[in-house]
Amino acid sequence: MAVLGVDIGTSSSKGVLVDEDGTVLATAVRPHTVSRPLPGHVEMDAPIWWDEFVSLARELTGSSVTVGDRPTGDRAAAGAVSAVEVSAVGVSGMGPCVALADEKGTPLRPAILYGIDTRATAQIARLEAELGRDAVLRRCGSLLSTQAVGPKITWLAEHEPEVVARARRLFMPSSYLAHRLTGAYVLDHHSASQSVPLYDSVAQDWYAPWARHIAPHIQLPPLRWPGEIAGHVTAEAASATGLPVGVPVVTGTIDAWSEALSVGAQHTGDLMLMYGSTMFLINTVDERILVPELWSTVGALPGTRSLAGGMATSGMITDWLRQLFGAPGHATLLAEAEASGPGARGLLMLPYFAGERTPVADPDARGVIAGLTVEHSRGDLYRAALEATALGVRHNVEAMRAAGADIRRVVAVGGGTRGGLWTRIVSDVTGLEQEVRTVTLGASYGAAFLAAGAVGSPDIDAWNPVHERIAPDTRPRHRYDELYDLYLRLYPATRDIGHALARHRRTTGPGTAEPSPGR
Repeated sequence: MAVLGVDIGTSSSKGVLVDEDGTVLATAVRPHTVSRPLPGHVEMDAPIWWDEFVSLARELTGSSVTVGDRPTGDRAAAGAVSAVEVSAVGVSGMGPCVALADEKGTPLRPAILYGIDTRATAQIARLEAELGRDAVLRRCGSLLSTQAVGPKITWLAEHEPEVVARARRLFMPSSYLAHRLTGAYVLDHHSASQSVPLYDSVAQDWYAPWARHIAPHIQLPPLRWPGEIAGHVTAEAASATGLPVGVPVVTGTIDAWSEALSVGAQHTGDLMLMYGSTMFLINTVDERILVPELWSTVGALPGTRSLAGGMATSGMITDWLRQLFGAPGHATLLAEAEASGPGARGLLMLPYFAGERTPVADPDARGVIAGLTVEHSRGDLYRAALEATALGVRHNVEAMRAAGADIRRVVAVGGGTRGGLWTRIVSDVTGLEQEVRTVTLGASYGAAFLAAGAVGSPDIDAWNPVHERIAPDTRPRHRYDELYDLYLRLYPATRDIGHALARHRRTTGPGTAEPSPGR
């Protein structure tokens, strides 16, 4: 018997088949791209999530599944995996997203993605004025921001009223998969707690007055915890996926919290660093910590709470650079970045290439590369991008500590942990030791762990023991302290210029050329 975990991410969907002791039997990936129809708009069609789930499920549970290229450290056996009977299914996905559907669950338009979609700035300001900034923070745990669900629904009501008039369901990737598999319409408490301002994080329930104000026609889903069973695989879903009828499907949650579960980072004082297309930080806390610069949410497990931060880009920048460089191998670029050395030979980058979430909270922030000369190489640029992410992590960690967070242990997870250099730079810049577990697959493995909990009592420390610890190197600390000071000064020094260029970008739009002088 085995459990299946599937995660819908920003750049790909990932599936993993795991046996009862946590051993990875097989993995599979389906790369995809998001749609960017206008500046600041980031979307994806929800049916793609289902199509990729079906494809992953059929591959991973087929009669002759070949284990492909696996991340370093996975305990998957080499060779082929015979047909496996799945005993439970776990799901997770990027979020919070806004996928509106009719009463039958049919999507009405592409889903609006999480904080990387920055379209609703005007609606954020207006809702904040209507509801009260302090009132939102006290009730919801977080301020209205590009991460929030409410302003995006408001944007749709203003720009696509015909869609909102027909909308009766609100989905995110994990809840959409659960719906397609079981017919159930549910959402987990954690995802709901990021649906600011629709959820009361004190009462841990939807807040009806604000929900009626923002989404009067939408029937918000019943709430469950991520590990609770949402329903069971229907005959129709079984026919599509090859899964047995009646297999339990857990409710699931947002990918970053599933990542934290996958590496055992759910105890008070734990800080998870998620190295992916974006960087996410989750500190498990005893009680709510309210601070405008960060997000206070309920945790993935009952009785837990989180203080979280998120950067709008991280691996997204290195992937962008790699494409600009002609797509050389990651190992080649990492070797060149290693040779560049601390400080990237005088380069400093602001990683705000898609605005920034925490602690800056500025959707119109822009990326900056300072100190660039004709003598710099692609290795220097790649190193600067890795260091920019590390400096952003330090900025978030210092904001957490200033708010009263107690960070006792740091656990790293995600694709960016492979290769070693990125995690070493983060430890050197922050002064934090990081723990890397044996399996670094992340959210899909966390989804599988939640699924296993529906049919047993798995222990994540037994499933996924510590593989290595990355201690900070004190030798470059003085250089990085100087660089961090410059990093903090660079954003306010360039903010107004970045905002002006963001306005220009919105005015010209994609594919729109500036008029020639004199015209």
